[in-house]
Amino acid sequence: MISDDLRINDLKKVDPVFGQLSFDDHEQVIFCHDKDTGLKAIIGIHNTVLGPALGGTRMWPYQNEWEALNDVLRLSRGMTLKSAITGLNLGGGKAVIIGDSSTQKTPELMRKFGEFVHSLNGKYITAEDVGMTTEDMDIVREVTPYVTGISENKGGAGNPSPITAFGVFMGMKAAAKFKFGTDVLEDRKIFVQGVGSVGGALIEYLLDEGAKVTITDINKECLEKVAKRYHVDIFDGDFFDEQMDIYAPCALGATINDDTVYRLKTQIIAGAANNQLADENVHGRILKERGILYAPDFLINAGGIINVYAELENYGKQEIMRKTENIFNTTLEIFERSKREDITTNQAAVQIANERIEMRKLENSKR
Repeated sequence: MISDDLRINDLKKVDPVFGQLSFDDHEQVIFCHDKDTGLKAIIGIHNTVLGPALGGTRMWPYQNEWEALNDVLRLSRGMTLKSAITGLNLGGGKAVIIGDSSTQKTPELMRKFGEFVHSLNGKYITAEDVGMTTEDMDIVREVTPYVTGISENKGGAGNPSPITAFGVFMGMKAAAKFKFGTDVLEDRKIFVQGVGSVGGALIEYLLDEGAKVTITDINKECLEKVAKRYHVDIFDGDFFDEQMDIYAPCALGATINDDTVYRLKTQIIAGAANNQLADENVHGRILKERGILYAPDFLINAGGIINVYAELENYGKQEIMRKTENIFNTTLEIFERSKREDITTNQAAVQIANERIEMRKLENSKR
């Protein structure tokens, strides 16, 4: 018999998947292992009401399997919301591979992972994410058609990072429009945390508009390279107490947490990272109370999935850019709903996404 006051750590032992706080009625969780290649992966399929679950594969040296499981559960749910709110006929899924992508990733490991993806018969379609490249997706494509984001010379849409950055830029401009009365970012002080492929592309958009950009990243080599290329300032240390107009988290998630949520001196949060709020209800409410406008991450970073979705629907770059540019309008719609209903922006975005899913459920039940 399970005690009512069972602690979370004990709950994990009793219910290692369904007992996770991040478990949100996921349809399927698949654990993948191959001794010969060293593959240890988890595929999370959250929801397939709108279509097959599409979401990238992330390779990361997680401290333990609980951390990896929590990440794939949160990320796959985010993909459901992202596709729904963007109007794509896709469900939400994600995969994580436990390991260091710089030392443990091999073509054999990627092919074996592709075989696991193939075994799901299209219920999950994979793509590129942290620790992955377009070339990795090309290797996966050798063993399964259920992969997007492959090289353009192989008929794919190519690297989704620049399109993701453009979508974030559109969401940021919408936030500026709502907060400041103008979407012009000239002279706005913007901190970009994480200067990888998406963060780097975002910096270029911001500088073209005349924003004052400061960057930070745990990868010092990458930081120096980006600073030299774009002639932007580096902030070395804990920047959460620094005054800024816009904070753009573009690295890993949960940077808005119990420690940082009261310290942030910004008016807008708009970035590319997934799951920026460690607790979306608690920290979303605190941001609202503090008057900090939060642009929901799963909406404004949707440019990447719009880009790879083009491979499934066979539309070109012009349509990709049009759909991504529309993130501006959807973001404004969410802000207006949040204000009208006196709820957080994250709650407003989740509501819109879930309404579309429920509508499709109703349509399916009448067939």
